[in-house]
Amino acid sequence: MFDVEKSLGFLLAKAYQRAWALFKEALDPYEITPPQFGLLAFLWQQDGLTQVELSEKSQVDRTTVGGLIDRLERTGMVERQPHPQDRRAHMIRLTPKGKTMEDQLTDAAQRVMEQFTAGLADTEINDLVRMLETLRGERKVYEKPVY
Repeated sequence: MFDVEKSLGFLLAKAYQRAWALFKEALDPYEITPPQFGLLAFLWQQDGLTQVELSEKSQVDRTTVGGLIDRLERTGMVERQPHPQDRRAHMIRLTPKGKTMEDQLTDAAQRVMEQFTAGLADTEINDLVRMLETLRGERKVYEKPVY
């Protein structure tokens, strides 16, 4: 008999919901969402990405990424600047505020991951990451928004 509560899809969905709730709660005081944090994290690694590059890295469609950038712009975390070679594109750059928030926000994210994985040994966490990367398969941008 099929046990939905033991099915991989159900368990992955419930784990995702728990991680999202913990992450959202940790980010609420900073008035940003988990998807916005994801874009900031890519910009902390490499400032000046285009909307298309952020879409590809985050595996989220360009329209959704555009909305996330709009909201980050309104909070003063990022700004759009003309691309030096492509007049149609803009580079998304961190503002001084966006740069100074890196330590606080990444510390909050680290605390969430420690809380989320508290029952797992380091080797189990590494194994889980490897297995999830395999399940994720080829990296691609999804045409429909995932949030």
